[in-house]
Amino acid sequence: MGPTPPVDFILQPPVFHPVLPYITTIFGGLTHGKMVLVQGMVLAEAERFQVDFQCGCSLMPRPDIAIHFNPRFHSRPHVICNTLQNGRWLEETKFPHLPLKRGEAFQLLFLFGQDEVQVSVNGQHFLQYRSRLPLARVDTVGMFGDIMVKSMAFLRSNPFDASRTEYPVAHPMQLNSSKLAVPYCHPLPCGLASRDTITVRGLVCPVPEEFSLSLREDPSHVPLRLSACFRTRALMWSSFPDEALSHAEKVAACFPFHPQRFFELLLVCEEGSFKLALNGIPLGQYDTPSLSWDRITELWIEGDVTLYSVLS
Repeated sequence: MGPTPPVDFILQPPVFHPVLPYITTIFGGLTHGKMVLVQGMVLAEAERFQVDFQCGCSLMPRPDIAIHFNPRFHSRPHVICNTLQNGRWLEETKFPHLPLKRGEAFQLLFLFGQDEVQVSVNGQHFLQYRSRLPLARVDTVGMFGDIMVKSMAFLRSNPFDASRTEYPVAHPMQLNSSKLAVPYCHPLPCGLASRDTITVRGLVCPVPEEFSLSLREDPSHVPLRLSACFRTRALMWSSFPDEALSHAEKVAACFPFHPQRFFELLLVCEEGSFKLALNGIPLGQYDTPSLSWDRITELWIEGDVTLYSVLS
């Protein structure tokens, strides 16, 4: 089996503060494990809004809509889900007890399976809807109605944990946050343990030279570092178990980072090793038999990237 081609590592960048109505192409369409995160606020006088996952973006004829997600706030607030096929709506499904309120902020997460979508509202599962059209046909998303959208992001679920039953965590995306300025230090007060995950989402700068993620026990001891060098086009693990011994290992045959490209980096702790994924694509594991995870106190991120979220 050959190396994963670079195109597989391209994940669509987030959109911040789009003006509604807003319609955009979904890079690569909808695939199993892809997530769409929408953060915003319901307007104070809102009647309704909708998020449509469409098969194309034409105006005439109107494209098929595989998933029509339509919260309505008049009378008893509820959500209508439906499918538009050949210009006709099919039988709608109504979901009562809408946990969205006028004038309040919200976070919607759409998690796609083979032929259905699960939707969480503010981190809590709300509904599951089975599309009556193949999700592989969907290549466009549109947002309309009485909301203000702060951001829409295209994410991937953990590729190492197919048996996971709880809802995926989607940390809010932040634009130009002073708290995420690079160099950035993310504290790990309880250290790390088996099955812990670290997720880093950000954007590579226009003319990058390098960036790195380091796990530190203290400012003077960095037992493990993941570094990307754009000059040599190499992604490397480096371990420094003690002053006299160090080891470096190349991660991937192809260099998966690109200038001005969004990335979602996932580190998963396993017993004696780390697993790594980029944009939902596994990049293998790195053995760390001598690393004392409970002594790791900080994650440091340095170099030519802009950060949107760091989650552990």
